[in-house]
Amino acid sequence: MDKKSKQILEYPKVLENLAGYCAFQGSKEKALALEPTTNLEKAEHQQQETAEAFDLLSIQPNTTIGGARDIRESLEAAKRQVILEPTHILDIKYTLVAARNLYRVISRREHEYPILWESSLQLPPPVGLVDKITKTLSERGEILDTASIKLSNIRKELHTQHDRLLSRLQRMISDPKIAPYLQENLITQRDGRYVIPLRSDFKGKVKAVVHDQSSSGATVYVEPLSIVEMNNDYRELQLAERDEERKILADLTREIGEHANVLFGIVDALANLDLAFAKARYAEDINAFQPILRPIRPRKDSRHPGVTIRLIQARHPLLDQKTVVPINVELDPQTFMLVITGPNTGGKTVTLKTIGLLALMAQSGLHIPAQSGSEISVFSDIFADIGDEQSIEQSLSTFSGHITNIIHILKNVNRLCLVLLDELGAGTDPQEGAALARALLNHLLERGITTIVTTHHPELKTFAHATPGIVNASVEFDLNTLKPTYHLTIGLPGRSNALAIAERLGLPEDIISHARSELNPLDLHADNLLDEIYRQRDLAQEARVEAEEYRNDSLALHRKLASQLENIEEERAQLLEEAREGARKEVQDIKDELKRLRKEMQRARQPLNVLKTIEERVSEIEEHVAEPVVRREQDNFDLSISEPLRIGSRVRLRSLNAEGIITALSEDEAEVQVGMLRVRAQISDLESKGSSALTPLEDKNMIPEREIITPKRDSPGIELDLRGQRVDEALEVLENYLEKAYLAGLPWVRIIHGKGTGKLRDAVRQALTNHPYVKSFESGKAGEGGEGVTIAKIKT
Repeated sequence: MDKKSKQILEYPKVLENLAGYCAFQGSKEKALALEPTTNLEKAEHQQQETAEAFDLLSIQPNTTIGGARDIRESLEAAKRQVILEPTHILDIKYTLVAARNLYRVISRREHEYPILWESSLQLPPPVGLVDKITKTLSERGEILDTASIKLSNIRKELHTQHDRLLSRLQRMISDPKIAPYLQENLITQRDGRYVIPLRSDFKGKVKAVVHDQSSSGATVYVEPLSIVEMNNDYRELQLAERDEERKILADLTREIGEHANVLFGIVDALANLDLAFAKARYAEDINAFQPILRPIRPRKDSRHPGVTIRLIQARHPLLDQKTVVPINVELDPQTFMLVITGPNTGGKTVTLKTIGLLALMAQSGLHIPAQSGSEISVFSDIFADIGDEQSIEQSLSTFSGHITNIIHILKNVNRLCLVLLDELGAGTDPQEGAALARALLNHLLERGITTIVTTHHPELKTFAHATPGIVNASVEFDLNTLKPTYHLTIGLPGRSNALAIAERLGLPEDIISHARSELNPLDLHADNLLDEIYRQRDLAQEARVEAEEYRNDSLALHRKLASQLENIEEERAQLLEEAREGARKEVQDIKDELKRLRKEMQRARQPLNVLKTIEERVSEIEEHVAEPVVRREQDNFDLSISEPLRIGSRVRLRSLNAEGIITALSEDEAEVQVGMLRVRAQISDLESKGSSALTPLEDKNMIPEREIITPKRDSPGIELDLRGQRVDEALEVLENYLEKAYLAGLPWVRIIHGKGTGKLRDAVRQALTNHPYVKSFESGKAGEGGEGVTIAKIKT
């Protein structure tokens, strides 16, 4: 990739931001050295790696290379047999432990994240090395007694000799014959030997070797001759300890040096994985998504190079993502050149940089700050001429600087490249500049090179309008506020707002009128046409907004009426049920009375024929009363104003019983953002919040190729709370819930059992073990409830 163009597009600043998310020096270096690839497969592989890292962090946000250090210098020293300091050896241990822990995390999900799994295969440390370091060094870098048997024995002897020496000295300073000669009743050290403080006046009273004296000369520090041998023995043991410790460190360093190449591979794998995690965290912070990368397929019978640029709601990654105005950039199949016009500070240059920078990011494995579903080709190179190229040292004017850049671009560009030119034809005589700009555009058009330019020359608007393969675009300006809106409109050229701005700012009317009279009538006519086009477009947008409001009001009214009808039907059914219940009681009373009369008539030997007729009539009434109240089904109105699915719609996923926002859309599938997760679902599984199922994206000219898939069973929800239930009750509820979750097609469920004594938790996990509907289960993470929650994955 052209180095200068990357600087112009501020690609290094993106890499600096990315490096800020890296956890150690190795990955920071890789981030700062990240280069866009021109290979489509490699770019897609890098994009997928970032996507896998993003998904892993969304499930396990605490996944890091925590504890890893940059140990490359220590490994180089170990290869040269330079004995390592204990702190450096501990850094190696912490790095290997971090690698081992990360490997365990990824290995449990190797089928879900195959690229991360492949990168993690180098992580397992050499067998026994971590244990040996742990056995040798404490966490504070002290060599342990367990490092070797010889060291352990030396330290035992050293401890014994130390105790004997101090005991002997303690008896001496406590001796009534010596105590009066001492300056203080204490034992101290000088030059590694134990001594006692003696008054200078009594220096000859105690037979001893003088080692030091106080600054005042009043005290001398002496080693009594009776303990010289003991001090010698103690010092020899200290030296023996030092030599054994050095030998232990040398042995450990030698073993590290033998595994240096493997350890270098571990550090490199950690750096690669940390870089992937950094890309994912950067993408989350700037709300970036994985782009769809397209190959460039030049057309044989056309000048069109076969590129794809479709950036939806694209944002410059270095601007404040909360305030930056997103743009939509899409080149149709017949277009590969874009001419952007509009006022100064209106966003033309930012648009150029956004397109170029997002292309570089996409080819570097970075997700781009644009809506999901954005597409862009993989270019062999990207050339940019943006900004003021004036150079006093090289005696170059602004115009000369631009021309020098353009000459360089023309020598190196081909049909697989992207060219971005800012203020084409500026910095010189307007007439000559416009002619030169048109000639350059025509040259690039003939060579079939994807080009996006900004300009102020009206001649280029006309050229773009009349030339196949080129389309006009403009950044808008609000004449009421005298501020740019930064919105990009493709298909319409920018308007000339100089006179209108001057008039609104208060320039005298006679000057404005005179200026208009000096303009070419055709230019005025063109500007008037553009004003009318923009006015009609604004009116259409207002009408659409108004229609949308009417539609929303109609939908709200429909839902309100449906709810009222439902309430009325509910009340009707309740009244009928109460009436039937009263009738059933009355019928039962009649039957009881008939039964009593039958018994009395039988005792009186009276004929029962009259009762039989009454009993038959009562049975008929009883059958009628026993019929259940049938609810009237409400008419399912088909609203003709029902809007088709669109990106940004809020929907509910029936299978997950969760709400989300549509981020990408196809004919029969949609990608929905649910929290931090992105879920791909069938259109038939989507339901508008509070309304009936939505329909697929409509096209009047499109004939459906297949029927809509029948929705799955209703979801029981992704969460089950068993707290407060007895074990037997909870297990029965759990069994029914798992069956419903399996039939509804839920991918996973969250079972809340609480911590307590652990009895309910153990029973739940025992039930999940080898359950026919459960693929696996695990404890909840720190932010999910920990041991009080179990996450179960449901089989598909």
